[in-house]
Amino acid sequence: MKKLILPMIALLLFSFSTDTFKLTDDERKMATKHLMETRDHMAKVLEGLTEEQLNFKPEEEAWSIAECAEHLAISENAFGGLIQKTVAAGPNPALKDSLKFKDDQLMGIIVDRSNKVKTGEPFEPSGKFGSHEATVKAFMDKRDEHIKYVNTTQDDLRNRYCSDLPFGTVDGLQVVIFMAGHTERHVKQMEEVMANKLFPKGK
Repeated sequence: MKKLILPMIALLLFSFSTDTFKLTDDERKMATKHLMETRDHMAKVLEGLTEEQLNFKPEEEAWSIAECAEHLAISENAFGGLIQKTVAAGPNPALKDSLKFKDDQLMGIIVDRSNKVKTGEPFEPSGKFGSHEATVKAFMDKRDEHIKYVNTTQDDLRNRYCSDLPFGTVDGLQVVIFMAGHTERHVKQMEEVMANKLFPKGK
């Protein structure tokens, strides 16, 4: 009897460790939806813009649409590194009570353009990708990588935590949500530029 019980216990423990800490199907769908919708919104806003429109600035200190796109490309790559760092740090269940926001709350806060945040120097646009087309491709390629990662990863993102973002501690999946919200935030910034009464007319 003892010989039978021990393998059963081992099987139960194995099942718990392999299934409990994976992302659920609903979590994958939610995060993927945010990543895809914000990517597609960006592509739609940028479609067909002329060089003059891409480089128009409503005021001297403001970013142009092209500069917003470059900031997003730089940031998308940085978010990838942040996700890797968060996963590599290992599980820390003690931080679960440090989470300040639910997923939908976090998305709303990031997208809210009434909260202004100064970008750090490494994330400021400087023409590093060489052209607008190359900039957008860099963003889209990295975003596709992130979508694939969310759909396939076995990483325990809900039990990994990050304190490197400006809104307090988030878990690993919330880093992904933050990334999507960050995209939407700056696409809205692009739309604000386009709404300016001096914005150049298209062809």
